[in-house]
Amino acid sequence: MNQATPPLRRGWTTGACATAATKAALIALWGAGFDEVVSITLPKGETPDFDVVNTRSGDGWREVGIIKDAGDDPDVTHGCEVRVRVAASTGGVVFKAGEGVGMVTKPGLPIPVGEPAINPKPREMMVNVVKELAALHKRPADVEITISIVNGAALALKTWNPRLGIKGGLSVLGTTGVVRPFSCAAWIASIHRGVDVARATDTLHVAGCTGATSEATVQAHYGLPDHAMLDMGDFAGGLLKYLRRHPVARLTIGGGIGKITKLAQGAIDLHSARSQVDFATLAVMTGDDRLSAANTALEAYEIAGKPMAETVAKTALITVRDVLREAQMQVDIVIIDRAGTVIAKASE
Repeated sequence: MNQATPPLRRGWTTGACATAATKAALIALWGAGFDEVVSITLPKGETPDFDVVNTRSGDGWREVGIIKDAGDDPDVTHGCEVRVRVAASTGGVVFKAGEGVGMVTKPGLPIPVGEPAINPKPREMMVNVVKELAALHKRPADVEITISIVNGAALALKTWNPRLGIKGGLSVLGTTGVVRPFSCAAWIASIHRGVDVARATDTLHVAGCTGATSEATVQAHYGLPDHAMLDMGDFAGGLLKYLRRHPVARLTIGGGIGKITKLAQGAIDLHSARSQVDFATLAVMTGDDRLSAANTALEAYEIAGKPMAETVAKTALITVRDVLREAQMQVDIVIIDRAGTVIAKASE
């Protein structure tokens, strides 16, 4: 008898971990000492428990670590230690970036330039914890919160942060406090923030590419800066729908023959599990009956050569324009082979 596959385990965001650490550190500062476990209430009502680790004390401050558990999601910050030090401040709750937490250096993000990269919802969660405990202990809600992430500067190099102008470390993220395994939401949110930064910095030309090879080729071909490169991956729809509401002057979509063929056939989620090339349609599209028997888009290209690639590029341009609707943008399609050579282009 086959056993059902167990559901993927969810985890907790860096914002949730920082909130838990803030609560544990404040309890220690204003109470009797460090608890071994701390519970917080997330925006949707969940009340997870967090183990308290690596506690430290000093004159007028307390510090707590929480090990981030991202569940079964392949999160770059899974297993890292989020540390919070709390101390008295003057004039409300003040957030500071410790080691491994980045600083915002470009406009367009939800946090102003010059501030620690601690997003609005985690800030709100921590402020609520401060107010709750301040009322309980009859103290003013004037607290300095310094957040650090162990090895955060190195981990940040594996994220979008350098492109978005977040320097020196990771961001403290999370709108719900919950990491849902293999959710598209975080990736698409990063695409949106990339568009926001491009618009705020008056970047006129951005590019969304399906992978590292196409990205490097497109960036070199057009001489684009890093922050103009949007890590689209398979989420063409997530990029195009956002640009429809928040346009820039020029957009280039780059990718290999397989992904761009799916785009040409109307797919805007290019993942292999969610869209496939229809070879009968490809044969009609190109006027080459041989392609109906192909097994892969690469095999079809090897059969038909440059004429197929050029037709795919032109047809993909139509798909992109259909999604962008009336958005006033110039659009280019660039198809790249595995060696990083441009094999076809189409432009409005």
